[in-house]
Amino acid sequence: MTLKNKVILVTGGAKRVGAAICCKLHAQGANLMVHYRSSQNDAQMLRQTLEQMRPDSVELVQADLLEMERIPGLIEETVRRFGKLDALVNNASSFFPTPIGQLTEQAWVDLIGSNLKAPLFLSQAAVPYLEKQHGCIVNIVDIHVEHPLKNYVIYNAAKGGLAALTRSLALELAPFIRVNGVAPGPIMWPEHEEWIDQSLRKEIIDRTLLKRMGEPEDIAKAVYFLIADAPFITGQIIVVDGGRSINL
Repeated sequence: MTLKNKVILVTGGAKRVGAAICCKLHAQGANLMVHYRSSQNDAQMLRQTLEQMRPDSVELVQADLLEMERIPGLIEETVRRFGKLDALVNNASSFFPTPIGQLTEQAWVDLIGSNLKAPLFLSQAAVPYLEKQHGCIVNIVDIHVEHPLKNYVIYNAAKGGLAALTRSLALELAPFIRVNGVAPGPIMWPEHEEWIDQSLRKEIIDRTLLKRMGEPEDIAKAVYFLIADAPFITGQIIVVDGGRSINL
């Protein structure tokens, strides 16, 4: 187990891609602090499953990442529970359309807050602990940083900021902390009505070079690689999209 005794905080880790990341890191020996906002049942089920495999290895923490006063506490609770912090995975994300003409300040606060502001201030709070461990940060970005998704203006801007933040933090935090990102492509269909359209799904898959959807585990494997097996990689964003981003 290459991550044995490592301590990792994963935001938005209760379900979907976040849960896959947690399962992969846990299987390699990591102790996890799993953050969730509203998915309490999913978080508890995940913890129960993982604890059956290795008792006393998973803790849960609930927080709305838009509440800035809660941000330092996530780091502090992790260190208080496990004694240290080796890696931070900024996975939590809001995702919903914001077409021009329908933009609101609340949508800006939500999308920028979860996708950019929270990762920045979580990273800042984690720095003293990650430095001690020569640890790392992994941000979950998006292929739409380079190829904007129509009608998702604020989300595109937020993930674009996260990509820039990834590179900037790599510069600021070297040489003791590595900072990288993973940019998913078509991995899971979003939980919004517009994505139920079968013709839209077929078009996306047809323009993916491997002609299929990816799996959450594909993102989890990339995150694991950056944490466990990439000691000379920092400031990089790995695209995991089946080739879609070069065939748009």
